[in-house]
Amino acid sequence: MAGKLEGTIASATDSGDMLTDISPEQLADVPRDERTAVSCGGHQTIGIHAADHGEPDMTFLAILDDAGLRLSIVNESAQAMLGLSVGDAVTVEWQ
Repeated sequence: MAGKLEGTIASATDSGDMLTDISPEQLADVPRDERTAVSCGGHQTIGIHAADHGEPDMTFLAILDDAGLRLSIVNESAQAMLGLSVGDAVTVEWQ
């Protein structure tokens, strides 16, 4: 079943990860693989990863942990590199 969920960036971490207002409960039935796309500020990443993902440096990721969905660039600031700001819209779409 296709679906769509919308939220916003709620805050930024000191390292530049962007924390959204999308909770783990909202994503409970959303696929974590290539069927899911997460978009924000004109940028898109495919899939939702765990915090211990092992992806290479400079990869743009959507990460789901106990706090909720966050947008990150591995070993870099998503806030600085992508120009993301608190209040930006975040869209999760899946098939």
